[in-house]
Amino acid sequence: MINDKAILVGVDGSHASYKATWWAANYAKHAGLTLQIVCAYSLPSYAAVSFDATYTAMGDDNAAHSDAQEILSKAKAIADEQGVEATTLIVTGDPASVFVELSRNYNLIVIGNRGKGGLAERLLGTTSSSLPAYAYCPIVVVPYTDDDGNLMHLNNTITKVAVGSDESKWGLKALEIAADFAAAWDAELDVISAVPNMKGSDDEGVMASFKDDLEVRIKPLEEAHPDLKINKQIVPGPAVGALTKASYDHDVVVVGSRGRGGFTGLLLGSTSQGLLQHAVGPVYVVPRKYVEAAETRLDTVPSSPAEVKPKALDDIKGVEEVPVAKAEPEVVEAIETKIDPERQ
Repeated sequence: MINDKAILVGVDGSHASYKATWWAANYAKHAGLTLQIVCAYSLPSYAAVSFDATYTAMGDDNAAHSDAQEILSKAKAIADEQGVEATTLIVTGDPASVFVELSRNYNLIVIGNRGKGGLAERLLGTTSSSLPAYAYCPIVVVPYTDDDGNLMHLNNTITKVAVGSDESKWGLKALEIAADFAAAWDAELDVISAVPNMKGSDDEGVMASFKDDLEVRIKPLEEAHPDLKINKQIVPGPAVGALTKASYDHDVVVVGSRGRGGFTGLLLGSTSQGLLQHAVGPVYVVPRKYVEAAETRLDTVPSSPAEVKPKALDDIKGVEEVPVAKAEPEVVEAIETKIDPERQ
């Protein structure tokens, strides 16, 4: 089963993952896509690090499978409430490697962040194993709280999108995707270009050069989207700080990833300055493999998956499509109240 018209969202029973499901379902509904929800676990450690739902006997595969189905039923109910078609999958084994393989088949993968360990920690924990560094499709990371534990509200409608821009092919692809994304929502686009070696904004020559370069990068977007409102910002200092700041008043922040090293080290490493660790809104990461595969396509379709060889689910070890029972409405209501009291 290969579905290039679907979004994949990972859940582990944490409220952070249910919040990611809500965002993914909302986006899927707007974009006319379907949703596939996956719950991952591994034995014998699943009860200790993966699930926030029911604790069962460590090493009991039947119990783990049952817990996964319960988690999926709650997540599917969140999607159902938004009128989105959703199927449910269970992954056994190492979720990081399986998610990379699954990323060959989807438009987008969405995961939550700042849960209590579990899936987010295993997919985002280190640069060497992080999903955004190795995926074949873009990844959206949805935060649950800010650094102080305050619950973050997500809007049904996206009105402001920010994108980190530089002259690399990753930066250019992120810019293109951000423009398409903003245009699809009829949102404003703020393009942020950082001048990392400047201590202030008094070097007029350097700033003028960066402004000229930014104008050149923006011109194709203005031609492709004549009705899109594009704002340009040249900011001194590290890009991570500027983009983290932008996450406070934008609905989505888009950024390119070079894979191992480079800007990814800032985004996905253990440094306290990492964007994913501190952003208070969804971060849309455009991975290296996606960009490189897109370069090989003869006919570029902006919203299509990268041109990589997909794998049927039957060929990916540890992936199983499973039916789930319908969650009780009051259970879903309690979850939605917990993940976002300000929801509309």
